[in-house]
Amino acid sequence: MATKNLNLTEKLKHYFGFDKFKGDQEAIIRNLLDGNDSFVLMPTGGGKSLCYQLPSLIMEGTAIVISPLIALMKNQVDVINGLSEEEGVAHYLNSSLNKAAIQQVIDDVRSGRTKLLYVAPESLNKDEYVEMLREVKISFYAVDEAHCISEWGHDFRPEYRNIRPTINRIGNAPVIALTATATDKVRNDIKKSLGILDAPEFKSSFNRPNLYYEVRSKTKDIDRQLIMFIKQHAGKSGIIYCLSRKKVEELAAVLQTNDIKAAPYHAGLDSAKRSQTQDDFLMEKIDVIVATIAFGMGIDKPDVRFVIHYDIPKSLEGYYQETGRAGRDGGEGICVAFYAYKDLQKLEKFMEGKPVAEQDIGRQLLQETAAYAESSVCRRRMLLHYFGETYTKDNCGNCDNCLHPKEKREAKDALLVVLKAVMAVKENFRQNYIIDFVKGRPTDDITSHKHDQLEDFGEGEDIDPKLWNPVIRQAIIAGYLKKDVENYGILKITAAGKRFVKSPVSFLIVEDTVFSEDYEEESAEGGTALDPVLHSMLKDLRRRTAQKLNLPAYVIFQDISLEQMATMYPITLQELQNIQGVGAGKAKRYGQPFCDLIKKHCEENDIERPEELRVRTVAKKSMLKVKIIQSIDRQVALDDIANAQGLDFDELLTEVEAIVYSGTKLNIDYFIEEVIDDDHIDDIYEYFQESETDDIDVAQRELGPEYSEDELRLVRIKFLSEMAN
Repeated sequence: MATKNLNLTEKLKHYFGFDKFKGDQEAIIRNLLDGNDSFVLMPTGGGKSLCYQLPSLIMEGTAIVISPLIALMKNQVDVINGLSEEEGVAHYLNSSLNKAAIQQVIDDVRSGRTKLLYVAPESLNKDEYVEMLREVKISFYAVDEAHCISEWGHDFRPEYRNIRPTINRIGNAPVIALTATATDKVRNDIKKSLGILDAPEFKSSFNRPNLYYEVRSKTKDIDRQLIMFIKQHAGKSGIIYCLSRKKVEELAAVLQTNDIKAAPYHAGLDSAKRSQTQDDFLMEKIDVIVATIAFGMGIDKPDVRFVIHYDIPKSLEGYYQETGRAGRDGGEGICVAFYAYKDLQKLEKFMEGKPVAEQDIGRQLLQETAAYAESSVCRRRMLLHYFGETYTKDNCGNCDNCLHPKEKREAKDALLVVLKAVMAVKENFRQNYIIDFVKGRPTDDITSHKHDQLEDFGEGEDIDPKLWNPVIRQAIIAGYLKKDVENYGILKITAAGKRFVKSPVSFLIVEDTVFSEDYEEESAEGGTALDPVLHSMLKDLRRRTAQKLNLPAYVIFQDISLEQMATMYPITLQELQNIQGVGAGKAKRYGQPFCDLIKKHCEENDIERPEELRVRTVAKKSMLKVKIIQSIDRQVALDDIANAQGLDFDELLTEVEAIVYSGTKLNIDYFIEEVIDDDHIDDIYEYFQESETDDIDVAQRELGPEYSEDELRLVRIKFLSEMAN
């Protein structure tokens, strides 16, 4: 199709309503219309999909778009069909369709009505679809998320390896491969696998100047840091990525408990729930999504203001793509990653049991991530270098390392030692091997190659060992060393490196950041001193309140709650809910006079309250509590609930007691009336109404042996629920 005289801007305006193309879009489209293969590397938000959507509407035949993302397919098909007056211009074929829907797609494709067909790679390989597509004129094949072809990509999918053989079975047409992240190594893999080695490359810059990058040490108070961060950016949209589904659920619950509109998102949730969460995020009913990497693919929300990595990602490509979901509108985008060496070790452990080659690739990718996290070099410069782009500025002014630069130190001698070592071992080994070699460590690997006998072995043993990693990493960025593309990770010396060896010049580096080794989960509240004067005033207030309401004192607040109030000094109902045994209902019902008393006491005695935010923690059992409450609402027998949750009856009662003590109302009448005699219920209820204490042993002594402990506990739950909540 000759495109010289074709007015593409007119077509763009007609179909999409845009006045002009972005970046390389027009050149890419013309190349495709001319019948050529294309390789497109365009960062998230750069407008990749338009590069195949517009030509599919102009060209004769049906374009096949191969994509792994079911949510994205649906989204884009809706968009294209919304642009057209006719039905069926765009369709998708994947596992989510029923038989009738599949038949409709096949009919529309055969009739020539469909210009754009999205196919999951698994579906493309099915014989019945191959046969059907052989009868159809194919305008071109677009391979979206093409990095999935490469084991070095961050989302490798074996079925992507079959794309070329399947294209050969269906019939030849131009191929356009598109990806938002690919290193030289991955680019090579993609072009080889798709058989488009001669395709021109259209490469957009990976620099997103509006994104701020920061890496923080992952410490014990990470949840507190997160909550403070989100509250400082109240009302803004953000995504928090975690590696495990369990952590996603736990963290979402902690945020919700601290009054942040958050929801979890991962592949283990059913698809209706996931869609609902996505819609709520787009419609701003929730501010924060806590997700595994399953989230955000094809989510076109332009105003995500922060992306936080709770766990360090498995690869820099994954990290770049996930951070790329921030600030797509060019506005603020804050990207914070929490890093602890322990997390890296955990990720390495996950790889055990995988094929050796896969483990090796995984470790190399993890090392790149560690290098990014630990380095004190400009983050932007490191990221862009990883994707084969040179960033020339010394200071980007929008990352933590550039805003708080470290002092540089001379490393000319260390670099010389490294470069000579790389040459001495014939440019055939990776960074760790080179470091062992220069330090003079006779490892099994080194001795088996007899490299401990070389003259340069141990040449750097007097140099500060902390320098080797930053020297090698910064030598790569400076262009003295490079990593081999075919045997990734093997260090080669460049022409500039050889010149340096002949005549060394100054080489200034910044040392790596040292991260904390230890971050255990937050422990139970430590022992701050109890204020005895305040404690006795609170007890007095509780006694007066109880008398006025004709209730036992323990119904108002338990002793443990008063002790914590006299330690933490809560002065708002919000803060009061951080106290053990105080839920929202109880705080509302009884809390205000207690807060007023504490506030007055603090003012009169110049008491400095613990200023830092107290994070309301969600006990690990919070999911269990939710299940118990839901089961009781459905009137499931308590012994059946205990069995279902793997608890004995005694443990279940303890959980139910904790729920009602903190102010949640539960109606267990349906169960009590089945298992306890009416007279017994009345006797026990009356006892607790008049008793000074809720202690079961005391109740047992007062009421006598014919009342069992379970009966006493069950009626106490009923009493507390009705009277206190």
